[in-house]
Amino acid sequence: MYAAYSLLLTLVLLAWSPSLLLGALGIRRRRDGWRERLGRYPEPLVARLQGVHPVWLHAVSVGEVAAASVLAALWTTRRPTLSLLVSTVTDTGREVAKRSFPKAAGVVYFPLDLPMIVHEALAAVSPRLILLTETEIWPNFLRACAASKIPVVLINGRISPRSFQRYRLVQPFFRHVLQGIDLFCMQSAADAERILALGASPERVRVVGNLKFDVTPPADASSRAEQWRRELKIESGQPVVVAGSTHAGEEEALLRAFMRLRQEFPGLLLILAPRHPDRLAGVEALIAGNGLTAVRRSQLASTRDGATQIVLLDTIGELSALYAVGSVAFVGGSLIPRGGHNLLEPALHGRPVVFGPYMENFAEASAFFVERGAALQVKNTEKLAEQLAGLLRDPAARDRMGKAALEALVAHRGACERTVALLEQYVS
Repeated sequence: MYAAYSLLLTLVLLAWSPSLLLGALGIRRRRDGWRERLGRYPEPLVARLQGVHPVWLHAVSVGEVAAASVLAALWTTRRPTLSLLVSTVTDTGREVAKRSFPKAAGVVYFPLDLPMIVHEALAAVSPRLILLTETEIWPNFLRACAASKIPVVLINGRISPRSFQRYRLVQPFFRHVLQGIDLFCMQSAADAERILALGASPERVRVVGNLKFDVTPPADASSRAEQWRRELKIESGQPVVVAGSTHAGEEEALLRAFMRLRQEFPGLLLILAPRHPDRLAGVEALIAGNGLTAVRRSQLASTRDGATQIVLLDTIGELSALYAVGSVAFVGGSLIPRGGHNLLEPALHGRPVVFGPYMENFAEASAFFVERGAALQVKNTEKLAEQLAGLLRDPAARDRMGKAALEALVAHRGACERTVALLEQYVS
């Protein structure tokens, strides 16, 4: 099965983009990144890691990096000599990781999950422990770790209903893969049930909660929010909707809702943050096609004026802070079947949160927030415009929801402490 998986992965990678090979051969400027994906890490880094045996912490993208950084901060405070190597998959995750882990031995790309590549990467790093976040379950990597007797822990683990159905199709293989994980720190009882049903050993599974609830705003959050208001030229009392991590199909819906809302709230500003920055040109064309004006965040200093209706976020790692200037937040990936994105970021700033019907990736959190009156879930675009209008009309309702959101966060904290307590057994 491993040979079949490796062959299939190779074919998928080749079919997905010829640029993979071009990048790996050094033809593109990003060749250094592709060298890392091939398990060939920079020689100075490898030299620094010799004899260190770091904890290798893998977080696929921005949200996982933020959650993992909270755990790392607590753990390294208690164990100052603990060395960390951090890996990501996405470019945005890498940039955020560099800022979030300033004391890490290095920040690299995770290797492609092919046998020779993962063996080379593990030999270069020689880690004492591997921490994989959420659903980062890579068969060849785990097999190589087991062969090298390197313990692996899944932290902030989750298995969405959609992923569960896919994994069930190859359950005999997946059951074997899961034997390569020594401990599963799952977000919820439902996640624990799914990983057990897929073949995890019961004695290795713990329910510890969601690390993302333990993220706290930076000490200078208020001053940073005020700086954003000045930079965006947001006037006192001006309504602002921040729509984060949106996908194709959602921008169209948001723009229809925005145009309806502008009839009642002429000064309304929309801050729009597409999930994937490479879609920005298409989103700009969509905005212009609807007769609206937009400016990229990176061009604010030279072009922002009172006529601008939409700010497009084209920078990395700023969305969470920008939620603080919104009157209302919309969380993307939820109007279309993508499973939703992190609703905890706007809640962290005490902002009312609105999302669509598809929140499987945050099922427990989204249900808890709705139940506590901290968020609103809408069925479609028409309901989205109605709920946003209702909140923009009612400052008291916004305040109540914002306070309920903060209370919901506090009620669910503690996953970081519980996870670190479990990890101690691997570094004593």
